[in-house]
Amino acid sequence: FKRYWNLRLVTFVALCSPMLLSTFSHFSLFHMAANMYVLWSFSSSVVSLLGCEQFIAVYLSAGVISTFVSYVAKMATGKFEPSLGASGAIMTVLAAVCTKMPEAKLAIIFLPMFTFTAGNALKAIIAFDTAGLALGWRFFDHAAHLGGALFGIWYVTYGHELIWKNREPLVKAWHEMRTRNAGKGGGRSN
Repeated sequence: FKRYWNLRLVTFVALCSPMLLSTFSHFSLFHMAANMYVLWSFSSSVVSLLGCEQFIAVYLSAGVISTFVSYVAKMATGKFEPSLGASGAIMTVLAAVCTKMPEAKLAIIFLPMFTFTAGNALKAIIAFDTAGLALGWRFFDHAAHLGGALFGIWYVTYGHELIWKNREPLVKAWHEMRTRNAGKGGGRSN
């Protein structure tokens, strides 16, 4: 029975790890630089909202969720291209900040004289990615962007209360299970 579940776990990790690892892969140096600049621009705001530990958990979860949404969209349209980059996870960060601080003023790096509210920026980004997905544009991974943005909006609106604030029973159960298994030889299967 244990071997069956260990095999299932190994299979699950082998199939799902690309969804996390693709968040750290990029098509080009420019692609990575653009993503890292946007992450750097918004990360301090979201870290002050969530804290370091919660930010890391949300960012990694967003990478998996946005890549999964991208995979589903690609399967539905029959366009089997790789999903690479952190932009879906970064869209989660951007959407979280824009949702929590909708009146914050933003500007585009090359056009700093034009400012707009974070709330309007989020609406424009969602509209752009929805149009891109519906019209089949291929320059960006619009499905990953939408998945990330929707996850960010959901998380700061509901997820924080549902998940992070109620994590204590889960953490306690995990520690009890680990302590129990450690007394039985570290949980190794023979």
